[in-house]
Amino acid sequence: MKKLSNWCLALMLSLSLPAAVAARDYMEGAEYLRLAKPQPTTVADKVEVVELFWYGCPHCYYLEPHIGKWLENKPEDVEFVRLPAVLGKSWELLGKAYFTAELLDVVDRIHEPLFEAIHDKKQKFRDVASVEDFFVSHGVAVKDFRNTFNSFAVAVKINNAKLMTRRYAISGVPTVIVNGKFSTGASIAGSNEDVIRVIDYLVEQERVADNASAQTTAAQP
Repeated sequence: MKKLSNWCLALMLSLSLPAAVAARDYMEGAEYLRLAKPQPTTVADKVEVVELFWYGCPHCYYLEPHIGKWLENKPEDVEFVRLPAVLGKSWELLGKAYFTAELLDVVDRIHEPLFEAIHDKKQKFRDVASVEDFFVSHGVAVKDFRNTFNSFAVAVKINNAKLMTRRYAISGVPTVIVNGKFSTGASIAGSNEDVIRVIDYLVEQERVADNASAQTTAAQP
C-alpha cells in the first residue's frame, strides 16, 4: 500500500510539473526591471504594453514576428502601443515614418514591409525622399504622405516619443514597458520567446494588483 501511495504521489508530481514550469515566477532584476519612476499610461482601465523599437535595429526586426503572434490573442484588458524610440537625431526620420503610417491608417501596409526593406533588401533610408518613395510604392498618395509627414500631428508625436524615450530611461531597443512600471527585452529575458512570456507574467501581476485594489476600494465605507 505504501509503495502504491508513493507511486501515485510521483505520478501526480510528474503531471503537475508542466503546469509548474508554465507558471514560472520571473524575478525583478533578472528577467525584468522596475522603472525608477513609474510613468503614466494611455488607458486607465487596462494594462498597457508599450513596445519601443527602431526600424534600423535588427533585434527589433527579429522580435516583431513574436509580437505579431502575441497580438493575435491579446487579452481584451491589455492596451498595446508601438512607440518608435528616439535615442538620437538619426532615429527621428524613421520614427516620423511610423507615425505617418499610423495617422494615415496604413501601418498594416508599411510596418513589416519597412522592416523587411531595411534588413532583408538592404535598402537605405537617409532622407525624406527615400521614405516618400517607399510609401508611394506601397499605395500611399504623394500628397497624403507629404501633408501627414510634415504635419503638426507628427511633430507632436515625435516630440512625445523623444520625451518618453528619456522618461523610460532605456539604453537600447527593443524594450517593452509594462504598465509604466516594468521593462524587459531579450537581453535580460533570455530570448524573444522569453520576452513574450515575461510580458504575460507581468500583465498577470498587474491584473491581480488592479483587482485587489478595486476590491479594497469597493469595501471601503
